[in-house]
Amino acid sequence: MKNDIFTFLIGGKAGEGVKKAGSVAAALFSQMRRSVFQMDDYQSLIRGGHNFSVISTAKKSINSHYMKADLVIALDEKSVSLHKGHVSDSGIFVYNSDAVQDADGIGIPMLAEAKKFPNPKMRIGVSGAAVLASFIGLTKEQLKELIESEYPRDIENNIAYAESIYDIASEKIKKKVTLEKGEISLPLVFGNQAIGLGALSAGLDVYAGYPMTPASSLMHFLARYAKEFGIAVMHVESEIAVANMVIGAAFSGARAMTGTSGGGLALMEETFSLAGITEAPVLFMLSQRPGPATGVPTYTSQGDLEFALNVGHGEFPRIAACPGSIEEAFYLTAEMMNLVWEFQTPGILITEKHLSESTMTVSLDPDRTGWAEPLIHSSGDFQRYADTESGISPLLFPPSSEVIKWSSYEHDETGITTEDGDTIVKMTNKRNRKQASLINKLKGMNTVNVFGTEGPVIAVCGSTCMSVLEALHAGGIEATVVQPRFLRPLPVWELEQFRERDIITVETNSTAQFTTLLKDKANITARETILQYDGRPFDPVELADKIKGIL
Repeated sequence: MKNDIFTFLIGGKAGEGVKKAGSVAAALFSQMRRSVFQMDDYQSLIRGGHNFSVISTAKKSINSHYMKADLVIALDEKSVSLHKGHVSDSGIFVYNSDAVQDADGIGIPMLAEAKKFPNPKMRIGVSGAAVLASFIGLTKEQLKELIESEYPRDIENNIAYAESIYDIASEKIKKKVTLEKGEISLPLVFGNQAIGLGALSAGLDVYAGYPMTPASSLMHFLARYAKEFGIAVMHVESEIAVANMVIGAAFSGARAMTGTSGGGLALMEETFSLAGITEAPVLFMLSQRPGPATGVPTYTSQGDLEFALNVGHGEFPRIAACPGSIEEAFYLTAEMMNLVWEFQTPGILITEKHLSESTMTVSLDPDRTGWAEPLIHSSGDFQRYADTESGISPLLFPPSSEVIKWSSYEHDETGITTEDGDTIVKMTNKRNRKQASLINKLKGMNTVNVFGTEGPVIAVCGSTCMSVLEALHAGGIEATVVQPRFLRPLPVWELEQFRERDIITVETNSTAQFTTLLKDKANITARETILQYDGRPFDPVELADKIKGIL
């Protein structure tokens, strides 16, 4: 172990329980009151594709996984070839000797032992927990408790199989690692789960979605707990229908949200503009993956940033924000829910697969989030689009004795269609005035996170913030990390203090879209940019070396 960081990696075929084995390891480390970060890598295949899960843990706070592992378990031949190089200098490599003969490591007959029980190929992932338990010195009784809590189906056979693998591993693996218990007790939360919880904390009523990796798990999570939270969750037939449905839900007074990836947002684009002219308070979530088109659907990217910031035709105010960690995803989602309702304009929460689907120990406090409350019409004749000084008009919802008219066509203050030039200018100015009101609001909020005060400035957005913070720790680098939480409007009033500093930017795309945004909107020029666009998140050790090379 290096710097008290222990990393466990397990790889195998889809359908062999690889991700579950990773989740079991994460749960075990969390029970030990340690910080945890889990990253899952999988191909867009139900069976047969290569999957692996890597979990890093430490007594201190940890912001990323490490690819050099202290214990690597390979369940199949492909995992042996792909992950042999991921063993740390002092690490152990364990492989399924039924799949590979005479590999350089410790072979255990995982499948042969599994064949003593029903469904052997689906049971083989349990061996990961058993080998890990032996390696870190858990007793058989502790292993039994772990299997009972994490593999509730067919418990007796799972325990028997785990114990047989444990015995073999204990005999063959002479080296052991002792993990000290930590002093924290935090829940394990994955990114889309944090986003869903943040929306719920702000009063979410309706979520409509069409499955699209890596946004799908947000819908699955909300659907699983819809009854407990009293919300409506709908799996709709297309992204276009989804976007129209959340606007319809907002018309009725429901706090509504949807989530998708790049291709889905492209289909929602026309309706995003509909939300702009109807002044519909709806929140869109974009979880980026590599494109164009289908691209690489189960991997991570920040290549849709420019698209997301400019989605929708025509001119209207919109709000865009990007969380830098799983914990922040919770709070920022709640803030965005509040803002779209206060300013009655669409908002987009931008993230990436790396944040959406990674899991870590976090501290979440629902009492720190506000409950989204709109400006409601109280007296007099109702005008849906009343021309106010702030640009924000009072809302009214059915049932009502007043006529409530939302219009996709340009309209007057009552919502009646118009092509009159003066009225077009008046209503355009009315909507645009929200921009100044929004900026005034944001100036009283936390719009930019700053970590550290010395050294060069490393500017980041989104999940690269987690990678950079861990890279600084791994490399012993002193730097100031600047992460804008809001990207449209970009908080130039907070960023201007960094214009004269030595700036490095870090992104996971090929065209430096965030770097361009800083230059165009805040007049901040980066000296160097570190780009990675292979669909994988940064490894902190490799990223630290790149940062040192520039410095």
